[in-house]
Amino acid sequence: MIREAIDAVVGGRSLTVEEASQAMQEIMTGEATPAQFGAFVTALRMKGETVDEITGMAQVMREKSLHVKVDGALVDTCGTGGDASGTFNISTTAAFVVAGAGVKVAKHGNRAMSGACGSADVLEGIGGKIDLGPEGVERCLDETGFGFMFAQTFHPSMRFAAGPRREIGIRTVFNILGPLTNPAGAKSQVIGVADPSMAEKMAQVLARLGSTHALVVHGGDGLDEISLDGPTRVWEMQNGTVSEMSVSPDDVGMETSPMSAIQADGVEESARILRDV
Repeated sequence: MIREAIDAVVGGRSLTVEEASQAMQEIMTGEATPAQFGAFVTALRMKGETVDEITGMAQVMREKSLHVKVDGALVDTCGTGGDASGTFNISTTAAFVVAGAGVKVAKHGNRAMSGACGSADVLEGIGGKIDLGPEGVERCLDETGFGFMFAQTFHPSMRFAAGPRREIGIRTVFNILGPLTNPAGAKSQVIGVADPSMAEKMAQVLARLGSTHALVVHGGDGLDEISLDGPTRVWEMQNGTVSEMSVSPDDVGMETSPMSAIQADGVEESARILRDV
């Protein structure tokens, strides 16, 4: 199927949900070769990924992941990365703030793919154990309200894509699949995207995958975060309906701040900022 999928996408035809699922099955079982993987994701990027294609791939990735089972509502805060902004790890820091306010956060993340500090990196930087399995994460969520699901642990089938992704070195559909495939099935999410053209698509995919409420955000200065330096575009998905709005710091009583105020020089400084917050 992967060959047929490559041929279709190179020819400019979008895949159905089922076709995308079949191609993803071959990738995640190791049937697709590294060359086929590279051709497929590059062709998708050049054509432009559709909601059907992303949905089909995300469904397979969810099916093949390890799963965390916890009672009650869960929230996830994550981003696609790739904005090259050099900010400290905001999504992880925000996750601790939210958990401290009494909302359970099932944080799904990885090491940095394009920046200096991913969620796993900063958690290691503060002495956290990042490679807990499902039972360990369930206990953390029950006892503290915060649990971290390391992508490399919870998505073992992704090992077939890891090497080719590094070698390709460009943003692909796999950059957006991570935030869409929370192993705990969090129904509420805040997701930052570096590429605004993918934001509404991601919100629509979340609706199809069963999320109830999500905010997909893109900072006006190119951040996959809510910006402190100007307006942020927000796509809100609630009960299957997607709407777009804009928010600025002064809307919530905050002063604007330059990008330099939230930048960090590597893991150590990002960890220090997290502790300070």
